[in-house]
Amino acid sequence: CCIDDFGDVVGLLLEAGVDVNACDSELWTPLHAAATCGHLHLVELLIKHGANLLAVNTDGNMPYDLCEDDVTLDYIETAMADQGITQEKIEAARAATEHSMVEDIRKLLRAGADLNTPLDHSATLLHIASANGYLEAAELLLEHKASMSAKDNDGWEPLHAAACWGQIHLVELLVAHGADLNGKSVLDETPLDVCGDEEVRAKLLELKHKHDAVMKSHDKHKSLLQRRTSSAGSRGKVVRRVSVTERTNLYRKEHAKEAIVWQRVEHRENEAEPEDEDKQTDAELQQHRSGAEAEVAGPGALVGDEHQNPGLTQRNGTVGSSAPTPTNTSTPRGWTAASPTSWPPRRSCRPTCARRSPTTR
Repeated sequence: CCIDDFGDVVGLLLEAGVDVNACDSELWTPLHAAATCGHLHLVELLIKHGANLLAVNTDGNMPYDLCEDDVTLDYIETAMADQGITQEKIEAARAATEHSMVEDIRKLLRAGADLNTPLDHSATLLHIASANGYLEAAELLLEHKASMSAKDNDGWEPLHAAACWGQIHLVELLVAHGADLNGKSVLDETPLDVCGDEEVRAKLLELKHKHDAVMKSHDKHKSLLQRRTSSAGSRGKVVRRVSVTERTNLYRKEHAKEAIVWQRVEHRENEAEPEDEDKQTDAELQQHRSGAEAEVAGPGALVGDEHQNPGLTQRNGTVGSSAPTPTNTSTPRGWTAASPTSWPPRRSCRPTCARRSPTTR
């Protein structure tokens, strides 16, 4: 009724005693809907009947966050001021859901529960924290050895969830704790494939490039160490029969020769072509930079399939076409102690007015 501006019906429902703060599955209240659509008279009516101005939906938005009609927004902000709502209260309301989850995790820890117990669709608590961007909850879970390789029914790991819903701080946290940047889902998707947010994609590419460089350097040094160990063993057999002075001189000569050999080996390795995986990562980084430059240049500047995201466009298992993957619009549900977050998160049910009129407001 609030979406379709049925004011008379809304009035009758309120007089009949319906809950003015009733929430749908995405935690939208009637005030969210009325504010989004800019129905001032409905906003006034709902607030007069006790609508919660600090109600937070699964996007983390309050009614005033969604209102783009200036007159309606002024009314909401005035009502918030009249109720003594400060910025501190707003921030506390936004953080309440995560704090609730953190408290539930602490209770589970005190009870000795397994933090990796699968919930809906085999998702774990770390999946939920990652999808919602709950940094404190994720840190607590990782501190107590929550699994970063746990998979839900679609083969998604927590890093897939963080990447899909654009939670850049969770991406950084998970990778810092060793999450697999190349982890594959049942549809052979990596976290990069399911990410539609350009900033998060850039961060994933940067982290992948650094990870690949570190692994390559580690493998090279490990190989050199094995060679030196083998050489030192052979050298020991030669010098055991000579005097201390001769042994010292022999060591010096062999070290000098060995240094020359390693310098030549390292020089040749540095001149060699990068491995295929490094080439791919560098190409992806360059591709992202080109895409960003084209966006700045204008909508017609970027042409060609090489700049398109091959990942999935939805969480429903439908493989994406050759068209670029849009920024993910689905939203993970908030945590509630009585009813764990459903998984996979549902696509956000935006009011019709919010979908059809952004260009006119």
